[in-house]
Amino acid sequence: MQNIILSTFLNFIILNFSYGQTIEKFVDSIRIVYKIPELNYAIVSSDKILEMKALGTKKINSELKAELTDKFRIGSNTKTVTSYIATILVKEGKIKWDTKFFDLYPELKSKSNEAYYEITLQDLITFRANIISWSYGNETPTKDEINGNEQEQRYNFVSWILQQKPVEEKKEYYWSNPSYVIAGLMLEKASGKDYKTLVTELGENLKIEFDFGQPNLNNNNQTWGHNHKFEAEKPTENFKLNWLSSAGNINVSILDYTKFIQLQLNGLLGKSEKLSAEEFDLMHYSLPEFAYGWQWYIDENSKLKYSYHEGNPGTFLSKVYLCKESNKAFIIFTNIQSDEAENGLEIILDKIFSIYGN
Repeated sequence: MQNIILSTFLNFIILNFSYGQTIEKFVDSIRIVYKIPELNYAIVSSDKILEMKALGTKKINSELKAELTDKFRIGSNTKTVTSYIATILVKEGKIKWDTKFFDLYPELKSKSNEAYYEITLQDLITFRANIISWSYGNETPTKDEINGNEQEQRYNFVSWILQQKPVEEKKEYYWSNPSYVIAGLMLEKASGKDYKTLVTELGENLKIEFDFGQPNLNNNNQTWGHNHKFEAEKPTENFKLNWLSSAGNINVSILDYTKFIQLQLNGLLGKSEKLSAEEFDLMHYSLPEFAYGWQWYIDENSKLKYSYHEGNPGTFLSKVYLCKESNKAFIIFTNIQSDEAENGLEIILDKIFSIYGN
């Protein structure tokens, strides 16, 4: 009975939504039905913000009203930043796409699986290295096995990963957080800077405030993440977030991440001073399904090509879609990860695509 009532309500708000109404009201109604504490979204072109709103509360059952400056962990959307930094470093001649990992870290070769001896930066950034998957929920290795300061921990974690057997499944690409951790280690060696410094310097250059870990760690008035049980994530240090820094640990506001996405649109349109349109095309479309940090597909209805990425680090969700042909991008951040929230975001994206996706 409850499902019937919910379905009836959703049909009502979808069918009665007209172009005269704001997307904000539609989005907020879905946010409420699908129990999403906070939802921030942006619809932009390369040079304009068409819509940008912050809805709900930063923490469930609180009076912390949502703001556009709220920071969200963007999970795997961190990879879009890492791939951009890698492309810049290649452009600057500090590393090459065909640079082999063990050319930079020869001391790790003898104890690594020989299947990885030839892996390159390109293999890692494009998920073609057949590195195993690994995420926040994995129990091994333990904290006791990976010691040292933050940079040393990432080094020791990579050493452990490279001793594991490669993935033998035959696929176009194999999604792997450790691939980006290994790539991040290569970027650190090539630049002489740790990953956090690379991201911070990029942010300073773009006037974007990137940060790491849980947004509420140093500020209880910042955004709180929530799990599928609607439990707020307490502000704590998480060593696994550091291990996965270049794969999924950035937090950023939608206000700032929009600048990064507009940079991507401008680049794809040939309007970037840093990289050529061909270099942006390389990142977004150059290989089937997943290129250099970006997945892509052809929309069945509009026949337009979209590059996209999604993040799901356990207590947040983030989604971004870009289309060079229509010069538009759609970004959604939430501070909960649940099946309900995923379903709600699909409804919102369908509506956004129906209005702005051509």
